[in-house]
Amino acid sequence: MENIIEIRGLKKHFDKLEVLNDIQFSVAPGEVICLIGASGSGKSTLLRCVNLLETPDAGEILVHGQNILQGRMDVNQYRTKVGMVFQSFNLFANMDVLKNCMVGQTHVLHRSKEEAREKALYFLQKVGMKDFLLASPAQLSGGQKQRVAIARALCMDPEVLLFDEPTSALDPEMVGGVLEVMKDLAREGLTMIVVTHEMGFAREVSTRVVFMDKGVIAEEGSPEEIFQNPQNPRTREFLSRYIQS
Repeated sequence: MENIIEIRGLKKHFDKLEVLNDIQFSVAPGEVICLIGASGSGKSTLLRCVNLLETPDAGEILVHGQNILQGRMDVNQYRTKVGMVFQSFNLFANMDVLKNCMVGQTHVLHRSKEEAREKALYFLQKVGMKDFLLASPAQLSGGQKQRVAIARALCMDPEVLLFDEPTSALDPEMVGGVLEVMKDLAREGLTMIVVTHEMGFAREVSTRVVFMDKGVIAEEGSPEEIFQNPQNPRTREFLSRYIQS
């Protein structure tokens, strides 16, 4: 099966700080890949490079064989297919929930308002937010905002959805609801790359776990391999509090 995304030799610096060094990475259809590692290990920067929010210094990002770093890329169209959910939600504060989920569809995908509304209603119901259509983001809890953000991303019919620590800004009691939505999406076969500190989620839901350390992929494997028998000493050290003896 052809990989959707293939990353080759990716490098990224911020001034003199090397954030990503020679990243090799692929994503097949239906995979749920969890990126784990300490803060500052390069996980979010890798995700932001894939979504073209950051420009790598070297390397290739191939999407269906096309290097998206070469030539003229319609970034908005690209992001409909490789969507992103942020830890800070990034909802439009001046729009209600329904309009948040319609605006990208009408402006980027050029759907009619009727079609965009129908799609928005479908996904807002899917994430449990259909009762809040006319609410403004300011009226919502963090967990509710994140569910709306997920619905908004799904409305664009993404082929891959990137999640950048989607629960890290939430109160503990809000985390479960968002993770349940993500588990449902994984069960339905949505291809996902998730930067997360939720090790239980990574262990239960992912098809592959990637441990990053100081800008490199130190180890990757199935959840069983990474959580039960990590080979790299840094992986073992990082996971020591999660692995049961």
